[in-house]
Amino acid sequence: MSAKIKAAAVPMGLIETPFYPRLAALSRAKSWIGWAGYISPLVLDTVEFEYFAIRNQATLFDISPMHKYRITGPDALAVVNRLITRDIRKVRDGRVGYAMWCDEDGMLIDDGTVFRFSQTDFRLCCQEPMYGWLMDVAWGFDVVVEDESDSIAALSLQGPTSYSVLKDAGLDVAEMKPFDWREVEPDLWISRTGFTGDLGYEIWVPRDHALAIWDRLWAAGADWGLRAIGGQALNMVRIEAGYIAAGVDFQPVHAVMRLHRGRTPMELGFDRMVAFDKGHFNGRRALLAQQDAGQRFALVKIDIGGFKPADGALIYHRKRTEVGHVTSGIWSPTAKRNIALAELKAPFGISVTTDLWADVYVHEEGVWRHKMVAVVIETKPFFANTRARATPPRAF
Repeated sequence: MSAKIKAAAVPMGLIETPFYPRLAALSRAKSWIGWAGYISPLVLDTVEFEYFAIRNQATLFDISPMHKYRITGPDALAVVNRLITRDIRKVRDGRVGYAMWCDEDGMLIDDGTVFRFSQTDFRLCCQEPMYGWLMDVAWGFDVVVEDESDSIAALSLQGPTSYSVLKDAGLDVAEMKPFDWREVEPDLWISRTGFTGDLGYEIWVPRDHALAIWDRLWAAGADWGLRAIGGQALNMVRIEAGYIAAGVDFQPVHAVMRLHRGRTPMELGFDRMVAFDKGHFNGRRALLAQQDAGQRFALVKIDIGGFKPADGALIYHRKRTEVGHVTSGIWSPTAKRNIALAELKAPFGISVTTDLWADVYVHEEGVWRHKMVAVVIETKPFFANTRARATPPRAF
């Protein structure tokens, strides 16, 4: 008699995050997308409700699909400083730093955040998978690189009442400044970070603690208008804040098929994030060369005439010469403006900043119409509120 072989179960399709049971129960729109192999909500209720909840109440967004890497060991600081363009030595223990990293040609691979536990212990969080690249960078150094993407669950708690929610949940964050990072309870870390330009926090726990912290926050948020949201509303507020998104406002160079599609930090407006004086880092020579030769492109914030969103619109100079395109664009309900991020070919957006026009196409009842509308380059975020930096935050 032949033996029966039982095949192991192979997961198919998207993976559920630790918070998926709570999100699925709240989902009315049934609108889901894939994010790094995980199932993530695009909209849970309506994008309008979710957008205004971010700006007027408090919201929870599941950021568990983010790639998370722990870098530990005697050479951890040296590895991180070789990887990223900024000087991680200037980020103190218990702080978080926004960071970018490049290939040897100075082209941006990804951006993300570096959480500094100590000189020998860091966590890197980012959009793109980086384990292979980190192992290459760490070769020859005395460090251990661990992929924590699946073992650490994370929530983004954002909005003007977010501090009040944490306070009522018994979590003391009153003295945390923007970009602070603290273990407020055993295995429960909170950072004062986010992607909205508003007051907000991110909560980090082992995956088996995920539902417990969700339920604790949800109960505490009952009187503060706490609402779960999807990625579409979050995308609107990050544009208002002027934040860039990988795969949207720039293409991670390791993922492009045409190498000229890569962009440098300076071409995205992040000259300040490049510390040439710290010593060698990936891409330093190429970025020094571009500093001398000049950048090829400029990513800028723009105000577009009218009220029709211009996402993807081409940008012209004097209504004749095509000089760029919109990478992200929305009508901002808070700013009451038609806003966007746009990539322009140098010298436009650098030395030439006037007489720019967007060719906006609108589909109305089966008919496409287009109109040239004036473009004004902005230097400040479209949304900024003092509560985002107030310490302690104002309780409602």
